[in-house]
Amino acid sequence: MKKKLITLLSLSLITANMAFAEYAFVDSSDFTGDAFFTPPALEEKQEEAKKANDFGRTPTLPPIKKLRIKIKKALKERDARKYELAPTAEQEDVYAAGAETSEYASKDLVDDFDETGYQIKHINIVKDADCFIIVPATANIIAKVAHGLADDVLSSAFLAATCPKIIAPAMNVHMYENTATQKNLDICKSYHIKIVEPEIGELACGYQGRGHLSDIEDLLDAIEYATSPHPLAGKHVLITAGPTQEPLDPVRFISNHSSGKMGYALAKVARQLGAHVTLISGPSSQRAPYEVDVIKIQSAQGMFKQVLSYFDFQDYVIMSAAVGDYRPLEYSNQKIKKKADEFYLKLGKNEDILSYIGKHKTKQTICGFAMETENVIENAQNKFFKKNCDLLVVNDLFEDGAGFKTDTNKVALITKNFVDYL
Repeated sequence: MKKKLITLLSLSLITANMAFAEYAFVDSSDFTGDAFFTPPALEEKQEEAKKANDFGRTPTLPPIKKLRIKIKKALKERDARKYELAPTAEQEDVYAAGAETSEYASKDLVDDFDETGYQIKHINIVKDADCFIIVPATANIIAKVAHGLADDVLSSAFLAATCPKIIAPAMNVHMYENTATQKNLDICKSYHIKIVEPEIGELACGYQGRGHLSDIEDLLDAIEYATSPHPLAGKHVLITAGPTQEPLDPVRFISNHSSGKMGYALAKVARQLGAHVTLISGPSSQRAPYEVDVIKIQSAQGMFKQVLSYFDFQDYVIMSAAVGDYRPLEYSNQKIKKKADEFYLKLGKNEDILSYIGKHKTKQTICGFAMETENVIENAQNKFFKKNCDLLVVNDLFEDGAGFKTDTNKVALITKNFVDYL
């Protein structure tokens, strides 16, 4: 059975007055008429936008085009049905234009309080929904939701839905920080409505501040969380990721090729399964997973201290970081100059984090990681028993599709009783 996910983009309410809103996500129910002030710096964009359409309607906004297409693609991959609500039939061309050149352009548009036979569509479409997200959500619709108003198709359908609900606010920073808006958001949270908090960035009104729609990946993660089972609810998971860097001088350090992809992916999945996740990460360019507590470190000693500070409270510990085994014993406060033909470093051994927590575990289930270049299974089994792991994941650096900085991996799972190849 296909899942049905109701996505209400309040951009569907935008009129010609909002043609200048290139970077903000708002709806026309927040303000009406010519009284709304258009920042001078944006007047030219507004005029150009009006000229772009013979009827003076708002052309599709680039951020919304990206949002619509990406959400449609994600939902198609999840075999989900997506409904979009528009206030009037005459605005459908404005609302749907964002994906009309995309393979994900199929849509179901429901007009304001549309009725077909004995079915009331704004009620009927939500009865089997698995999730309901309003994106972007303005101060106006948030206030309606908080106080149970149902005076248009958006607020009516949202009130009628019994599935998990998500709101993604986007508005002027002062509107967002206003006590009334924050109180309304608190009320929504008390209804168990998930709030995907906006980011700090440039807003359409010319201000800088919190109010920019959250990253698309965060929106998709929130949807996935809302539609996933949560077998790890109430559990605490600690994950390490990325490389460590052992500084030699202000310019140089000793490190490895780890990108952090494995650890960050594990953290995302653990959160989707309902766990409270703490990710201790070495230097990495990976995007922080949604609703995961990320703690940045640089050196192996820094990672060791952070792991110990969180270890006692964890149910599961996944040590996927590529921690440096050695560090320079001497650090130069100035850049080391090139002099002799040969240069020798004196290295000291770092604390073995996996070995330490393996010896001191109480309730924790510990998963270690290993990368080998020879005698892969034999070396991994030795590490498994030596470090007192409950599970160990090993891969071969030289095998195609495995190794550093790849989007795929080929591994073997090591336990006391078996070796399982994946």
